[in-house]
Amino acid sequence: MSLIFRATPRASRLSVAVAAVLSFPFVALATESVVLPDGSRATQLDTIEVKGHNAGLEQSAGTGTRLALSLMETPASVTVIDRATLDARGVRTTQEALAGIPGLTVASPPGNGNAVTYRGFSGSQITQLFNGIDVQYASIAARPVDAWQYERIEAIGGPSSFLYGAGAVGGSINYVTRLARLDRDEAAVQAAWGSFRDGTLAMGANLRAGGDDARQAVRVDASARDAESWVDGQRREAFALAASWLVQLAPTLHHTLAVEYQQEDSHRPYWGTPVRQPAAGRLSVLPETVGRNYNVADGYYGQDVRWVRSLLEWTPGERDTVRNTVYLYDALRDFHNVESYRLTASNDGVVRSGTLLQRHDQQLVGNRLEWAHTGTLFGLPTQWATGLDVSYNRQTRFPQSLSATVDTVPLDAVTPGHFLDVPGATVAHTLDRTNRLHTQALFVENLTELTSSLSLLTGLRRDRIALDVVNHRAVSATNPARFQRTYTPATGRAALNWAITPQASGYLQYSTAADPPAGILSTATFATLRDFDLSTGRQGEIGAKFQSRDGRRFATLAAYRIVRRNLAITDPANAGQTLPVGQQSSRGVEAAFGWRPFDALRVEGNLAWVDATLDDFYENAGGVPVSRAGNRPANTPSRVGNLWLDYSFGPRWSTGLDLRGVSSRYANAANTLSTAGYATWGAHLAFKVGDSTEVTLRGRNLGDRTHAVYALGGTMVYLGDPRSWEVVLRKTF
Repeated sequence: MSLIFRATPRASRLSVAVAAVLSFPFVALATESVVLPDGSRATQLDTIEVKGHNAGLEQSAGTGTRLALSLMETPASVTVIDRATLDARGVRTTQEALAGIPGLTVASPPGNGNAVTYRGFSGSQITQLFNGIDVQYASIAARPVDAWQYERIEAIGGPSSFLYGAGAVGGSINYVTRLARLDRDEAAVQAAWGSFRDGTLAMGANLRAGGDDARQAVRVDASARDAESWVDGQRREAFALAASWLVQLAPTLHHTLAVEYQQEDSHRPYWGTPVRQPAAGRLSVLPETVGRNYNVADGYYGQDVRWVRSLLEWTPGERDTVRNTVYLYDALRDFHNVESYRLTASNDGVVRSGTLLQRHDQQLVGNRLEWAHTGTLFGLPTQWATGLDVSYNRQTRFPQSLSATVDTVPLDAVTPGHFLDVPGATVAHTLDRTNRLHTQALFVENLTELTSSLSLLTGLRRDRIALDVVNHRAVSATNPARFQRTYTPATGRAALNWAITPQASGYLQYSTAADPPAGILSTATFATLRDFDLSTGRQGEIGAKFQSRDGRRFATLAAYRIVRRNLAITDPANAGQTLPVGQQSSRGVEAAFGWRPFDALRVEGNLAWVDATLDDFYENAGGVPVSRAGNRPANTPSRVGNLWLDYSFGPRWSTGLDLRGVSSRYANAANTLSTAGYATWGAHLAFKVGDSTEVTLRGRNLGDRTHAVYALGGTMVYLGDPRSWEVVLRKTF
């Protein structure tokens, strides 16, 4: 413990003591089965005992609904990656966890956080939540952090604003933190050491006061990581802490106080590798530039993030649950780097530009009140979930941007200069603008069982979003001193689920979403919003789910079409202006499956195909509006697949293989540049020392494939990690 806590950085400006605000009564999603008036359960699945780490389709649907439904019962494409799966796959960060979601690709350049592409959409069109809370800045706030503190990762494909607010045209991802519990004591310690001097130490414990009759429990999870990199000079130091205290105030009343802290220092972060010139067709990199870092020697990215949640749950009767969540989020992020590189025409030097010093100072405070009820509607079994969410989000940015060329350095440059060597660069943080978002939302969701096998799921959300932007710099026609906008989107879902048998179901759903026409509201400018309304999205989806009686086989299949309208495009008559009239669409098929032919072997995987199109889109190309209609959005692969094989030979030994394939992607909206598709594979070998200790040797990208995971325009690509090895020692108590 002492080793870990010595890594704890300085105290925050905003004391976490503010977190202990008293909760109002609030409701949670009931985790029990749906109970009818006569005490029986509607649509009862057969009891299934599943050996292994995957709970199959009978586990809670989580992010896919606020109601107490399993994955089988939910008429939507929902993925849940539980803690056991994260451990079995050797997941180190939240980015690595996302490979378990069908069709999803992700990369994490320092300026993009988790840059997710899902169902043909990306950026702010994908909502990334933390315990169901949207900080409205996922492009940076969802930057990969160590996964040790998370209980599970959940996702729902397609429009889901009706659950979590504006955004989520392509889908929603939810990172769920471990919390204290009263049902058991447990503890674990994990140490890992790998290639590039990558070391991690983590621990977690849930302790009850009073044994099986306990009315209090405390959980603490902490991890510290110190890693160098395959890229010259890059080093990352990170620390994460999650702690919670659960108190049973009365038999029907529970309170949990949860705090989280994440600190990261990334020294000389890697921003990308310049591509061979002239850039045309398939982009490629020079072997001499792979692993080179053209950032300045003192380049830096760092963040301090604090969460506090007060969770109060009251169950006044068997049919009702009330939950109130008070939440507070505080984040401070700093950058100073030279971020853009391109090769000279002769491919013998690197031209550097894009000097940026940036600070993001963000606070979010809110309260969510929920009520869940089980009963009847016109004599039919029904479930309700309704609530009110109120929040205030404030972000101030301090950018200092110098776009001019800095210099030209050799291909083998090792430590090319310092930040303050750049003409005009200073360490002063100058105010740019402050964005304030006041949001009030009412939401309701209902499941009514029309027959013993047919159910109707509906949901509706009404938001009122008041945006107030204050400009701290020179006032101009395109950057007024202050501007305000108010949005009142209404979004919803209607879906039918047919329980063909207790082990198979089919569904049909329609859902809608709303999101900003360009960018995100917490950083929006007058130029990106003007008098525009929010963009709208709609999806039609049909799917089927199957799980065998013994739980050894499961499969899901979904086909969808999504249309997003009124996105911002370049005005065809004026390249300097934008219009909210564009359209983008996608259609695709996703499948996930699992099979355990015998106890020693487990097979899991997912496959996805998407046809994404810019239906009506004009781009400003050198001051000239150019139509990109019919083209595919950048960084959107048409095919993605994953496969995991795990085999146990003997009581103590096990091994496994994982494969991932991603098809080629365009690097620009013109579809004139592309990156190659790639396939990577890894393997592991594990040995149990007694019943509570396991040693695992894991290799990643064992083919040592040089591959681009993200295109940064036509001059740079962000490369994936090369071959690496890791030894992990894990002990449970």
